[in-house]
Amino acid sequence: MKSITHKLSKILPLILVVGVVLFEVLSQSSTPRVASSNTINTSLSASYSKSIAKPTPSGGSTSNSNSSSSAATLHKSSTGPSEAAKARGSTSTSASTATSTAPASKYAPLKNPLRNAVTPKKTTSHTFNPITYEKIRKSYVAAGKVLFEATCASCHGVNAFGTSRAPNLVGLGAGTVDLWVSNGWMPLENLTLQPAVKPPKYTTKQAQEIADFVASLSRINGPGIPQVNLHNANIQNGLSLFALNCAACHTITGSGDALASGYFAPTLHLATKTQVAEAVRTGPGNMPRFSAKQLSNRQLADLVAYVTGYIQHPVNRGGLALGGVGPVAEGFIALLLGVGGLMLVAFWIGDHRR
Repeated sequence: MKSITHKLSKILPLILVVGVVLFEVLSQSSTPRVASSNTINTSLSASYSKSIAKPTPSGGSTSNSNSSSSAATLHKSSTGPSEAAKARGSTSTSASTATSTAPASKYAPLKNPLRNAVTPKKTTSHTFNPITYEKIRKSYVAAGKVLFEATCASCHGVNAFGTSRAPNLVGLGAGTVDLWVSNGWMPLENLTLQPAVKPPKYTTKQAQEIADFVASLSRINGPGIPQVNLHNANIQNGLSLFALNCAACHTITGSGDALASGYFAPTLHLATKTQVAEAVRTGPGNMPRFSAKQLSNRQLADLVAYVTGYIQHPVNRGGLALGGVGPVAEGFIALLLGVGGLMLVAFWIGDHRR
């Protein structure tokens, strides 16, 4: 035992030093080098100057020669008997003289790129709307009423106006009701601060039937059930929107996290594209609600594409995802396997040298 302790006291400092050196080397090699702003500005200025620099053969500037010729042309055309014409002629002569005596510049000034620009023709194209909302399906209302009276009316009332146990549902819209029922949040099993995560009791069609029944009780409703078309959705833009608006609660990996006062942000790994769009437009629980003025339908489609695409089906370039927890799990595995493996190798070498 004393020999092992003695070996550990000699080997551990060496292992730590090697580990720190390897970490520094790997971190420097994996970090891309970015040119400084001064270097970028200098290179851009040089290339820009080369693109506009056109010295004239006689040492004068192109602008000055053009001005002289135009002034001379104006002087020749003003040979009428009127005094105004003579005045214009004298003015053009002085302008020509002043132009010819102006100091010559080395490079011609930058021309206005819009002077000869061609205005594109206006074409009528069909505007693509990636988010559309379903209207109330009358064929669903009767079946939804039966399901609502069986499991929802005991708390929300027969006409969904609410009771002392549950809030009013009239006017919320089919999207809100469909989100809560299709996720399994409703109906409640136990009265808790936030609905527990559990498998949904009803199928997708049954949830939509209940939603259409509740929406049929009011002429003015909130958002309906969205139909999301991810054609030409921009996943990169969706990442930016998710990192800015969603990652603070749901984490950047969409795994969910605990919030204040006993609330929690649920995981997004099992959410459908319809549920993601419904949550953004209706704002369940403590989640903020984003209207079309705050988040356009195109941006919402980009966000849905990122959540249902990259978050639910990540590309793990490093191999094992380790639960998607992040650098904590990765660092723990690296220390456990790396340092532990080095210690085992060191012990093996020490035992074979005896």
